[in-house]
Amino acid sequence: MNSNSMRITLGGAGIDLIGTAHVSRESIDEVARVIREEKPGVVCVELDRGRYASISQKENWERLNVSNVFKEGKGFLLIANLVLAGFQRRLGNELGVNPGDEMKTAVETAVELGIPYSLCDREVQITLRRAWARCGLWSKCKLLASLFSSAFTTEKLSPEEIENLKNRSELDGMMSELAGYLPGVKETLIDERDRYLAAKIWTAAGGGNEAAGTRQPGIAVAVVGAGHLQGIKTHLEKLAAGAESPDVADLDIIPKPGFFSRAAGWIIPVLIAALVAAGFFRSGANLSLAMLLRWILWNGSLAALGTIIALGHPLSIIVSFLGAPIATLNPFIGVGIFSGLTEAAVRKPRVSDTETISADVASLRGIYRNRISRALLVFFLSSLGGVIGNFISIPAIAGLLAG
Repeated sequence: MNSNSMRITLGGAGIDLIGTAHVSRESIDEVARVIREEKPGVVCVELDRGRYASISQKENWERLNVSNVFKEGKGFLLIANLVLAGFQRRLGNELGVNPGDEMKTAVETAVELGIPYSLCDREVQITLRRAWARCGLWSKCKLLASLFSSAFTTEKLSPEEIENLKNRSELDGMMSELAGYLPGVKETLIDERDRYLAAKIWTAAGGGNEAAGTRQPGIAVAVVGAGHLQGIKTHLEKLAAGAESPDVADLDIIPKPGFFSRAAGWIIPVLIAALVAAGFFRSGANLSLAMLLRWILWNGSLAALGTIIALGHPLSIIVSFLGAPIATLNPFIGVGIFSGLTEAAVRKPRVSDTETISADVASLRGIYRNRISRALLVFFLSSLGGVIGNFISIPAIAGLLAG
């Protein structure tokens, strides 16, 4: 076994942890060799179902209904998925080895030898949603900015960056970067996944005699990113000692927003209404009307500007301007839903858009060219513009009241 791998024996059960370099041909060969030599009772891989589907077959975007995505409030989740897909495609193009190939090889080798395999990682959407739930307003803005900067960058990787990437997965790299950028969500992005992976590996390998008679005793192979080795080892030792439970159902739960998070959506509309009402009681209808008009102009204009930057359809621009004030007064909807739905309706995605979206999101030009990603861009930038417009408009109308 290589220096990034280890064998640990826990309660009589041996688990071979193979720490892989996710964009290395050597790692792919190592994984296949170890599985063939060991012929374990089970092969565990650091993948969730969604990521396994994306690397084992072409993503089935043909069934994607963008309008339903907006209506169901999943716009930001789809954006995150596309960012990851674009980043993965970019790495594959530059490195010659697609990220995740060693995991795919592990599964294919297990299937070839008739060995059961287990997908042990947590769904990336759950990880991002748990991180999102723990973020405050400022942290959420930073999280989205980080995701979009990864999608929009046109810089080529330097030789040093390529070598660094060979020691981590594309997902782990992004998670580590986000954790450094947002220390408050490190536990969700990094630590929870170590515990989750260890628990799933322990259970799949028959830890605690849960699978007695169905696994070859003492032989299990787990293929994980090298960066996870120490964390997984620590949790496996706790599991063997009975100091930790293999039940990680709590890590799949999306925390409900607290009182202040729920109330935050009402702060801006209540504040604007209070300022307009104060203007009416101070100087009558003329002042309150002037304040209301200034708020609508700031809020609507910046939402429309976001749609213009996204090269949205003229109708989408108009809808952004008119919809932003309505969305502000109703915290349960956002202007992005209005503008995104309009963009998807007037510029219906073509078959070619669904076929090329994975490649298109790897470049800024492709994002603008593809009608699906452009509708998502309209959704995001109009929402961002509306939020900025609200923050600017409040001191602007307060200034009229003080004048």
